[in-house]
Amino acid sequence: MTLPEISFEFFPPKDLEASFRLWDTVQVLAPLGPRFVSVTYGAGGTTRDLTRDAVATLHKSSGLNVAAHLTCVDASRDETLAIARGFAKAGVREIVALRGDPPKGSTGFTPHPQGFANSCDLIAALADTGDFTIRVGAYPDTHPEAQSAQADIDWLKAKLDAGADEAITQFFFEADSFLRFRDACAAAGIDKAVTPGILPIENWAGTRRFAERCGTSVPAWLDQAFDKAIRDGRQDLLSTALCTELCSTLLDEGVDKLHFYTLNRPELTRDVCHALGIVPRASLQNVA
Repeated sequence: MTLPEISFEFFPPKDLEASFRLWDTVQVLAPLGPRFVSVTYGAGGTTRDLTRDAVATLHKSSGLNVAAHLTCVDASRDETLAIARGFAKAGVREIVALRGDPPKGSTGFTPHPQGFANSCDLIAALADTGDFTIRVGAYPDTHPEAQSAQADIDWLKAKLDAGADEAITQFFFEADSFLRFRDACAAAGIDKAVTPGILPIENWAGTRRFAERCGTSVPAWLDQAFDKAIRDGRQDLLSTALCTELCSTLLDEGVDKLHFYTLNRPELTRDVCHALGIVPRASLQNVA
């Protein structure tokens, strides 16, 4: 089995303790040689400054290829593009371009009066700069706001046609969810890379709640498996085994890239990578 290329997603830290946790996460996972790592935005753009600071720090001190999340939420076109120019000036040439989640309490996404109307507009503007590799989101299980599964795929194609280079999917629990989606993308004429997003399950109750909010299908057998594993104190063992099996099935089906949502808790991600045969090959740069 050919080893896949891997990448990791991190959260920006909100306090000193979280900063230490992020740095510990980077130290654990950087030796696995990711092709890039990304740093998220919070809902409603609430962590915009934290994301910018974390991206700059990681780019300068870790030696990793860092991708910054950038959204359309609560900012004008000029403000958003100024942030992008700041990334480029700092040497960050990778962006994950997203519409973004509306602020908490909002009933839905409302564009800023002087902002980008949607993710396609943002992607086109970023592509026009010529400064960035652009990645976008994709949804194997239909996005809650999409009218249909086909509409979801049509919108993904529009984002890629607007100038994005690659799509990264929302997490899913069964390989068939991604494989069916990949086939549907190919049938729609999508020929750019669609990389599966992988979530090692750190906490089943929290993961399940998040899955319900974002429309991810939750198979009944998974509820039953975690109920028993939690009773027996073996949830981490189950999480590692299930995630490794999921990734192995994808690799057997020709997938050559995996993107891990780490939640800044690296141990499960590291253990899954080791189980797949991905071993440390690089050391984190020394920090002065």
